Amino acid sequence: MHILYRYLIQEILKYIAMVLAVVVSIYLIVDFFEKIEKFMSAGLPMSRVITFFIFNIPFIIAQVFPVSVLLSILIVFGLMSKHHEIIALNSAGISVYYLFKPVFFIGIVSALCLFCFSEGIVPITKEISEKIWRQEVRREAAVISKEKDLWLKDNRLIINIRYYHPHEKAIFGVALNYFDEDFRLIRKIDAKKGVFRDGTWVLSDLIEQTLDKKSGKYVVNIRDELKEPLKFMPDDLKQSIRRSTEMGFGELSEYIRKIEAEGYDATTYKVDLHAKIAFPFICLILCLIGTGIAARAKIREGPSLNIAFGIGAVFVYWIFYSFCLSLGYGEMIPPMVAAWTANFIFSCLGVFLLINAE
Repeated sequence: MHILYRYLIQEILKYIAMVLAVVVSIYLIVDFFEKIEKFMSAGLPMSRVITFFIFNIPFIIAQVFPVSVLLSILIVFGLMSKHHEIIALNSAGISVYYLFKPVFFIGIVSALCLFCFSEGIVPITKEISEKIWRQEVRREAAVISKEKDLWLKDNRLIINIRYYHPHEKAIFGVALNYFDEDFRLIRKIDAKKGVFRDGTWVLSDLIEQTLDKKSGKYVVNIRDELKEPLKFMPDDLKQSIRRSTEMGFGELSEYIRKIEAEGYDATTYKVDLHAKIAFPFICLILCLIGTGIAARAKIREGPSLNIAFGIGAVFVYWIFYSFCLSLGYGEMIPPMVAAWTANFIFSCLGVFLLINAE
């Protein structure tokens, strides 16, 4: 490996570690002060609070790692520009495209590492931190989730929900079981679907069975629609179902297959599945953009202006990426298009910046 390549790789990796440590620390401090009141209200001991944040660190790293890669590239090339090292290299016949080779290598390795890290470590640690948050802080022990099934208990009512669609705020395969003081079933409702509308749950395509105390037999009623005053809210279900961040690529693929096999809509999870592949590639794209920004002839003020441009680029990317995912969740564009559109557009931007760098 050329000595210049080794130098660039070592410097970029050094600043990646430094920037990552700073950004993660800031994230943890802000998150701590946002949640400290809820931790105290729940009476959570400090050991559990520390455990929560420790297991949340891998998720934070996965989210901010691409930003750290971009900023480290901008810092390294900004310092080289400030010290006239890039001008000296250009005078020696070394172009910016030659300098891009080690950056491209770092981008590929970073994307692969982020994908493996997000698949192997983040789902495990995120599930543990979410479990602490839901059960010990929010006190949601009454909701039990096992794959697609949700079980809720409210006094003498036991509810089973086969599937919850968070975007539609709809529940499918609903079974309501009402019991008396002797734990005898006095009313049972089986509904195909339920939608949260105007502050209450509206069940549709249902069969209602009510116990007749005199005859001891159940009276069966078939209804098209019924408003049922259930106490749980859509947010309660959303917090209780397994999130895509708590599942690896293979597990999420299997989860989607099971949902679709039972006839439910899995669009939201399909978008997240494609995003699991698309998001790590942002490391490579930001390397492209970072090199293009840092090498532009107009930027000679050192790393400060480069970093400002880089942060602006990341901010715009994140807004556009989230917007595309929202369109995918709303079934306005296909899941694959939703996950990859931002990457495609910003790849074109990176190529444009690099072509016009010199």
